[in-house]
Amino acid sequence: MSIEPIIGRYLTVEVAGRAQRIYFEEAGQGRPVLCLHTAGAHTGQWRHLMNDAEVTGANRLIAFDMPWHSKSLPPEGFQTEEYLLTTDAYIETILAVMDGLGLEKPVLAGCSMGGRIALQLAALHPERFAGFIAIEASDFQPAWYDIDWFHRPDAHGGEMGAALVSANISPYAPEAERWNTLWMFMQSGPGVFRGDLSFYTRDDSLIPRLGQIDTAKTPVHIIAGAYDLTCTPEDAKRTADAIPGATLAIMDELGHFPMSEHPQGFRPYFLDALSRMS
Repeated sequence: MSIEPIIGRYLTVEVAGRAQRIYFEEAGQGRPVLCLHTAGAHTGQWRHLMNDAEVTGANRLIAFDMPWHSKSLPPEGFQTEEYLLTTDAYIETILAVMDGLGLEKPVLAGCSMGGRIALQLAALHPERFAGFIAIEASDFQPAWYDIDWFHRPDAHGGEMGAALVSANISPYAPEAERWNTLWMFMQSGPGVFRGDLSFYTRDDSLIPRLGQIDTAKTPVHIIAGAYDLTCTPEDAKRTADAIPGATLAIMDELGHFPMSEHPQGFRPYFLDALSRMS
């Protein structure tokens, strides 16, 4: 029997004039590292790194569920709304959480849609951060599937989402962690994965902003898995090449959810990324 060092709490912040009750977890001490989950998932994707004493010995890892995700409930009145994540709402939520927790210049580590928004923040609010670790992140990819399939009365959205993302998990991933990762998508609330994918597959505003990123002031490190079909190594390289001074690492045996699907394989890449931050 063991008790993990991860502590979970709730924070209420205001986003777009409405109260949002945000669930967050943290572990470790030292430099703050704010960790963002992928579309349709939750903070559980970061649990292995948050239980890693070498990572948390000098870093305070903090991960939170975006509104509508897992333990962060939708705002009051959600039953009359359609959830569609936007860049502005995403950025406002992240900055509100930082202010609510009193985080000064954290490192921002985000995966997939979290990596995409990390690059947006690198362009728009670099002064708020010590550095950016953009995992499975690229400028833009339009959907190669119909996202409306993830919110239909005749299909289980969570199982549909898990089926889609299963192709993005590396064959080298341990079987148990593959299924733990897929379970997170099976848990997704109605329409939530679709709403996240609306941001991920339809908002191309990052492309013209990449040249604004000044890595001399705030470092940017991009990491991509060789088995990622959604953000391929070629996509990641194209994006890194468009950001003067950005660095890039390709993980030969990992896919789109490295911290969750194969934590031991991801670990050295994450430690290297942390060492590159200011």
